[in-house]
Amino acid sequence: MALQESGEMYLETIYILSNKMPTVRAIDVADYMGYSKPSVSRAEGLLKKNGYITVDEDGFLSLTASGRQVAEQTYERHTLLAKFFVRLGVDQETALADACKIEHVISQSTFEAIKRHARSINL
Repeated sequence: MALQESGEMYLETIYILSNKMPTVRAIDVADYMGYSKPSVSRAEGLLKKNGYITVDEDGFLSLTASGRQVAEQTYERHTLLAKFFVRLGVDQETALADACKIEHVISQSTFEAIKRHARSINL
């Protein structure tokens, strides 16, 4: 199943939170993203059904291997694009907002070209 932007955002958020907290629950995701708990619960169900996350008996969310892969790829795109835009002279807030939009639609080949260029300028 190809994920939509919202699914990628949920996975990226779980990834970010799991690197900051020992456990992640749906309420943590809702608070971080500024979404309602019912919205997150619906997304949680879809992500679980499609094998991107697991939810244990205590309600703790974990990324599966495929969920982690998507989350890490999305996060890498987000952070590299934001740094690249800042290096170009874009203010931090705009760079982060634009990176968040672009990370979901940029092709892999274009992103790889940006990555190569970023490495060449020691970004």
